[in-house]
Amino acid sequence: MNLPNKLTILRMIMIPFFVVFLMLPIGEGAAHRYVALAIFVAASLTDTLDGYIARRDHLVTDFGKFMDPLADKLLVCSAMICLIETGELPFWIVIIIIAREFIISGFRQIAADNGIVIAASKWGKLKTISQMVMIIVLLADFPGQAVYVIEQILIYLALVLTVVSLLDYLYKNRQVLGSQK
Repeated sequence: MNLPNKLTILRMIMIPFFVVFLMLPIGEGAAHRYVALAIFVAASLTDTLDGYIARRDHLVTDFGKFMDPLADKLLVCSAMICLIETGELPFWIVIIIIAREFIISGFRQIAADNGIVIAASKWGKLKTISQMVMIIVLLADFPGQAVYVIEQILIYLALVLTVVSLLDYLYKNRQVLGSQK
């Protein structure tokens, strides 16, 4: 197993630890939340690192193509579901974001069944970055009205980019639905 795939597996292993530290009051005060934040940031960085190494060293594998986006979805969706529980993220926004992931996953499966490989778009990458930044800022839990406004902007930016990336993806790949076996 190559290094990028090991980093993807590491990211998946980090998810339960992230959830435990975020949701259980371990330690004094908000220490558990900052540990969760550190785990999330580290896991997010493995996403950037594994992709960079895979492309640089020509280590792109079928395993990586499948598991890397799955690990990203699990990390981001786990965080957002936890942020519903903490009252920091509206449930309806998380439902829209998770629904987009299911729609795209189903669409990718249809494409794969028809021998079509669909690459990630710039909108999809921007969507992922915006979601991760939003989660990091929410987890950091900085005080103040200005920070609250920034958090709200990031939440709605992530939502808009999620919907735009969905529409872009479906439009650019609309031939997939017409080419089913």
